[in-house]
Amino acid sequence: VMNTNKNTTRLISGPERYTLQDGEELVLNCSPMLVVPPQHYCLISNPVLRDGKRAVVLDDFGQAKLRHGDFEVRLHGEPFPLFPGEGVIDKIQPLRVVLDGQALRLRALRDFDGRKAGDVFLFEGGPATYIPRPEVEVLELVKAVILGPDSSLVLKARLDFTDRFGNKRKAGEIWLLRGIVGAYMPSVEEEVVRQTEAVVLTPKVALHLKAAISFTDVYGHPRRAGDEWLVTRADAEMHTPDVHETVVRIEEIITLTARQYAVILDPFNAERK
Repeated sequence: VMNTNKNTTRLISGPERYTLQDGEELVLNCSPMLVVPPQHYCLISNPVLRDGKRAVVLDDFGQAKLRHGDFEVRLHGEPFPLFPGEGVIDKIQPLRVVLDGQALRLRALRDFDGRKAGDVFLFEGGPATYIPRPEVEVLELVKAVILGPDSSLVLKARLDFTDRFGNKRKAGEIWLLRGIVGAYMPSVEEEVVRQTEAVVLTPKVALHLKAAISFTDVYGHPRRAGDEWLVTRADAEMHTPDVHETVVRIEEIITLTARQYAVILDPFNAERK
């Protein structure tokens, strides 16, 4: 109802029989209250301002004060009306259930509860129900990666941080995560590049590798950029190529009979340092 003398609008909530007074005008006829079902929510724009007792705060003219430009999440409860100026963003939506082995990657839109605007963090399942907040934006659903005994994970740092194993990582750094069996949930600072499988080495099979940059391999051997070498069964039963190793090919053993011979081009010099 609008008071045409004061140019203010107020809400009359039933059950009540109301007669318009002189100087009052009906802005919106009777409409049903909003009902949020269980496990649902709705987002309200320009919500009314409430005091410590959850009572609506009115101005000197009896009109409800609004938090202009703000939003409020309302869950299942008593039916409620929309005060003048309030609106429903989109529609009533179901709450999201985050299952075991899943997480939501979230970003803070403004400072709240010790977090700074722009902070990215995870809401991990258990399973658990995620309650939306107007200060938080959902970026994506993240799923844990299942690693077997012969699986490894190539990760990339989104920014400078210290990983859960105490290693300091620089933004853009790529590394190989070894020795993890089971589910692995990447942190907000980690990006999964790919999952790799180990190559099984037998007495008849070896792995021909090439160094992309200078580094020290997992066996403690220093490698220079461009170096090529073999990983055989004498080194390990299986080998997962590192992020700095390029697989040239899988070499198979050459077996000669008593009536055969082979000519070797550029033979390996075992005495070369």
